Amino acid sequence: MWLVLLTYQLATLLLIRAENPCYRHSTFRSPANSDIEVFCGAQTLKLHILLCPIYFRGYNESLMSLNSQHSKQACKGTADWAVDPPIVKFNFSITETGISECDNSLAVTQEVGTGVFSEFSHVEYINISGMVCSKDPSKNPITYHQEVMYKFSCRYPLQYFINNTQMSVSGANLVIKDNNGSFISTLSMGLYSDNSYSSSLLMPQEGLELKTRIFVEVRASNLSNRFNVLLDRCYVTASPFIIDTSFHDLFVGCDRDIQTIVMTNGDQQEARFSFEAFRFIQSSDDIISTYYVHCATRLCVNSICPALVQNCTSSRRRRSVGDNQDTTVSDSATITSSPIYTKLEKGHMSGSEDPQESHHTVVVVSIIAGIIGLICLTLIVVIVLKTYNAKSAVGKTILYPPE
Repeated sequence: MWLVLLTYQLATLLLIRAENPCYRHSTFRSPANSDIEVFCGAQTLKLHILLCPIYFRGYNESLMSLNSQHSKQACKGTADWAVDPPIVKFNFSITETGISECDNSLAVTQEVGTGVFSEFSHVEYINISGMVCSKDPSKNPITYHQEVMYKFSCRYPLQYFINNTQMSVSGANLVIKDNNGSFISTLSMGLYSDNSYSSSLLMPQEGLELKTRIFVEVRASNLSNRFNVLLDRCYVTASPFIIDTSFHDLFVGCDRDIQTIVMTNGDQQEARFSFEAFRFIQSSDDIISTYYVHCATRLCVNSICPALVQNCTSSRRRRSVGDNQDTTVSDSATITSSPIYTKLEKGHMSGSEDPQESHHTVVVVSIIAGIIGLICLTLIVVIVLKTYNAKSAVGKTILYPPE
């Protein structure tokens, strides 16, 4: 009897080993630090962990969870036996809810600005970290299973790296490049015709009237509510290229154009300002003036943003068209609007007017004026004659011939 039972158990064990690829795989060994692969993605943080070392320790995918949150299904991994070597996958979204659901930690740090933001005293980073832990299957007070634990972290600098630009009717949607854990989101710039930012600016073909107020909004989506949008500089160029010799600053920090009004900046997940439509002097011969708005944008922790907004020095000044000082911002942090058209102001003659057409207009006007003058002169002569005849009739003596 015992021999039959032992044979049955041995056959069951061999059958299980035959069905599980791990028992004959080269990664069926003790766990190592190299077993985990971390993907710091744009919207999701993903983990790939070798599955066979977990089986080697006597666990399986159902006994592994993020930060020991074994009672939450969302914190458990999914086995992928179709790949070689087999892995267990974990993932969660980079949002306030996604990070906290499985008790992952999020820390914010500040560092001195470098690169395109070297002139700013603070640049913020976030660090998302956690661990994948095993749950002992034994129900006894003691165990002989060694715990399996994998730690991970992702560091995201809070600055944007633009990958692609898509123009729309009244705005430009920018898709941000995912590059080794760079903090990724989606920025959009919208142009509006009202201060409530509810009516998109419809650009007429003939262009806007000069001094038409244009309302601009730069918005970030897919952000944690701990971060706000901060515009460091917004300026206008006559071409869609952000590095242009002809440009005009709308504002740089605290230094603003006299017609620029900043409604909100650094205290919400959208920044808003407005300015009046103008023309570049260099395009004075054109019927329509075309230009683009560019904004150097970054993120900041909402508790730190006010200090960054007020961090303005007297060395900053507004630059005019033709200023050659190098304070332009790299395109790696700049968002661009759709084209803005301004038409020629009414009452001004275009330099391309046809002289023959102008001469023809003058001749027609002169003829009409001559006809009106002749009519007036004729009326005056008639009135004078009638008056003269009337006076003659009153003073005339009537003589009767003698009988």
